[in-house]
Amino acid sequence: MKKTTLLAACALSLFAAAAVQAQPVVRDGVLADAAGRTVYIFDKDEPGKSNCSGACLVAWPAFTAKPEAAAKGEFGLISGTRQWTMNGKPLYYFAGDAKPGERNGDGQGGVWHVISSKPGAKTAAAATSTY
Repeated sequence: MKKTTLLAACALSLFAAAAVQAQPVVRDGVLADAAGRTVYIFDKDEPGKSNCSGACLVAWPAFTAKPEAAAKGEFGLISGTRQWTMNGKPLYYFAGDAKPGERNGDGQGGVWHVISSKPGAKTAAAATSTY
């Protein structure tokens, strides 16, 4: 079972690395990449700095930008890694999401969240507050 999970995580990591994207978009009420894969924020991150590394990045691959992508508006990029941010919060995929539209990472460990476009939603407020 562990080998299957690890292989799935590695496959998603390769997909995420190969599928660098333009700015995130809102799809079905949450922030996603252009292909519809849900992106997440991590409560333990600092503004403009990811605190997810090693095994964390296997389970939560960074949502990275193409070299020619430029930060715009509330979306930024972490220098060096080219990881997308929203209002300074780094963005990630979840290895447990096998297909576009899945949100299996929302609420994981109480520290991983989707960014909702619904007014007043807890995750939207967390993502748009000042850090």
